[in-house]
Amino acid sequence: MPHPPLTGPGGPGAVRAPRRAPSPPTRPGLQVDAGGHGTFAVVAPRAERVELCVRRDLGGGRFREERTTLRHIDGGLHWDEVAAMVPGTLYGLRAHGPWDPERGAWFNPAKLLLDPRARAVSHASPLASGMFPHEVDAMLDPISPLRRNETDDADVAVWSVVAGGPEQRAADGPRPSAGSDPSADSDPSAAPPRTPWSDTVVCELHVKGFTQLHPDVPPELRGTYAGLAHPAVTSYLSGLGVTAVELLPIHAAMDEPHLTRRGLTNYWGYSTLSYLAPNPAYASAAARHQGPLAVLEEVRAMVRALHAAGLEVILDVVFNHTAEGGFGGPSLSLRGLDASEHYWMDGGAFVDVTGTGATLDPRSPAVVDLVLESLRHWILDMGVDGFRFDLAATLGRDSSGFRPDHALLRAITLDPVLRGTKLIAEPWDVGGGGWQTGAFPAPFAEWNDAFRDDLRSFWLTDRAAREREGEAGGSGVRDLASRLAGSRDVMAARDPADLPAGRSLRAPWASVNFVTAHDGFTLQDLVSYDERHNEANGEAGRDGTADNRSWNHGHEGPPPADDPGAAALEARRERSARALLASLLLAAGTPMLTAGDEFGRTQRGNNNAYCQDNEISWVDWSLVAQRPGRIEAVRALLAIRARFPQLRAARYLRPLDPRRPGPGQAGWYDEHGEGMDHEPWQDPGRHVLQMLLPGGTDDAGGTGGIDAGDGAHRADGTARADHLLVILSADEADLEVALPREPWLDGDVRVLFDSAVEDPAALLAGGEEGRVREGRTHVRGASVLVLAIAGDGHPDERLS
Repeated sequence: MPHPPLTGPGGPGAVRAPRRAPSPPTRPGLQVDAGGHGTFAVVAPRAERVELCVRRDLGGGRFREERTTLRHIDGGLHWDEVAAMVPGTLYGLRAHGPWDPERGAWFNPAKLLLDPRARAVSHASPLASGMFPHEVDAMLDPISPLRRNETDDADVAVWSVVAGGPEQRAADGPRPSAGSDPSADSDPSAAPPRTPWSDTVVCELHVKGFTQLHPDVPPELRGTYAGLAHPAVTSYLSGLGVTAVELLPIHAAMDEPHLTRRGLTNYWGYSTLSYLAPNPAYASAAARHQGPLAVLEEVRAMVRALHAAGLEVILDVVFNHTAEGGFGGPSLSLRGLDASEHYWMDGGAFVDVTGTGATLDPRSPAVVDLVLESLRHWILDMGVDGFRFDLAATLGRDSSGFRPDHALLRAITLDPVLRGTKLIAEPWDVGGGGWQTGAFPAPFAEWNDAFRDDLRSFWLTDRAAREREGEAGGSGVRDLASRLAGSRDVMAARDPADLPAGRSLRAPWASVNFVTAHDGFTLQDLVSYDERHNEANGEAGRDGTADNRSWNHGHEGPPPADDPGAAALEARRERSARALLASLLLAAGTPMLTAGDEFGRTQRGNNNAYCQDNEISWVDWSLVAQRPGRIEAVRALLAIRARFPQLRAARYLRPLDPRRPGPGQAGWYDEHGEGMDHEPWQDPGRHVLQMLLPGGTDDAGGTGGIDAGDGAHRADGTARADHLLVILSADEADLEVALPREPWLDGDVRVLFDSAVEDPAALLAGGEEGRVREGRTHVRGASVLVLAIAGDGHPDERLS
């Protein structure tokens, strides 16, 4: 693939300049002043020598590669002084050393390698046979015995690009302060929102897929960073009620060989090529034409636009493996520089706890340093607000397994730049002992798979079993209550035993609650399919998990248009979807929505659409008109969540004290209004649960349960703290439910939300007046009902 004319103005002699020799660099990477003078260093302790290669534009589509050996080797760093390394300059590396793959030595100077610290790359490229260090056949499989591939790949390789800014600051002066936004001085409205964890609502989305089909985004911006920054997009997200976007990987990436063979691509992007450079494939055509520096600015502009809309930006980062894969993979950067320094090896063989053929070695100081440099760069120089760590259990592994006090995890949590940023762990990998939900140290939050599984079981698989097999049982309501209360049993299970009673090192927000994510069924597919349908992935439908805990409600996939039962089927599915959304958005913890779930996005039953860069994965905005009620339900639920502090608990909920009820407590009741004791908690046949969250004044003088709507104040003008009652019924039949029989629950009752009501606006318009009579209310089958009960002063005063 020809390279665009993107080389910078640096002239000949870019490596050695007639200047006083600088001090040896203390860290890898390019450190130059505004004129491009300084040092360059790279970690490659086992390489015999490393060449810095600068690509010069001779005009007329002609280029010349200037190679110079880095003369100094100190502590595993190959380095030299450089000149004319100005922004826009293209460069790469060639590493010389032994060829002995069985012992982990893959050195091949015919392969141009990316600088691991490059902040920009020349272009996005498909995988080519010339990028492999060994000879491969037409299907990119290794030819045995392994021999060096002597084909020079400079014409197809992805080149590093001098980006300026941080590289120059490293030599000229200090960096911005931790937590600062590089854009804030020029655009105060773009300052980071810094949303407290307890107020955070996350929407996971794909930069390309979210806007590729968006009708209000200009065609030339669809599927790009600029498209995500478009006002039609940012206003939709903020209007929905989310406070942060969690972007699937935007690091520069490269497709794996098995996908290239099938003519597919890694759409999700979990195949990192460069940890500091953004993926040019998501930039607009105009930015790509202008060059890598314009791509960088488009990413920064996206972050500024999201900040201006009140949205934080969280990046999904993949520090457990790279696009180089394991045995038989290409040499793109780290493998060619020094595989044994960067990858976990066992006698020259790649150790794999990631399912990709190899594992970045978190025990290696070079890897720890690279991870920290990447994270700091995206915070300080690109302005993002946090990170979600893919397969994060890998980052805490040593030779004996996972440990929460691993050096890399400690370094991340103690780093002064990263303090105050949002850190989210996907707390598992595929190695032995890899499931570590609840084991990560504060201040990490974690994706809570227990929340996902328990809610799916309660609302879907238990009901499906009862309908198919006529059984009265299920999983009961004990686990459901634990998830609604913040999952202390999971997230705080490893607290020190000698903490004061009731105290935890963690908080409910540490549980990132989700029902769906990019990996697995969408919400619409969760209620429409019993089985995965992944044939399009080219693996005979075997890929993706078989443990979906889904329910098709009696018919697999969309019903035929002429099916007389189609409307009733879709209504049942819609009610289940709304009940799941309500449970998610009303639970203590940090809720995460998957983009498009709020209006029925489907992947046609594919629960592993990682390689589907097409309509299977892209958000179909035409569905908005088909399910406006679901969108309004999400907006209503998030408005309730924002209005009532009881739903955003900063500390784990305590059991209700009937004599002194107040914020921070939770009471649990059955359908008869009776408190739950030991026996009903153990009963698998229970399908109804009431959660009471009292309002009032907490110990710090704060007021919980303030309703901003009509009647939010008493006659004397003081704020009224409402109590919230959430009733969840997975029973298929409608029920008459008795409200809890507490003497202080004597105020007026208002219906705030009913997941069984198709139009939430009907509730706001008073369409549910009279729903509660004489302490009882009608609860529709398979639904969630939210009631506000007017409070009147301090509960202890009323009971004295």
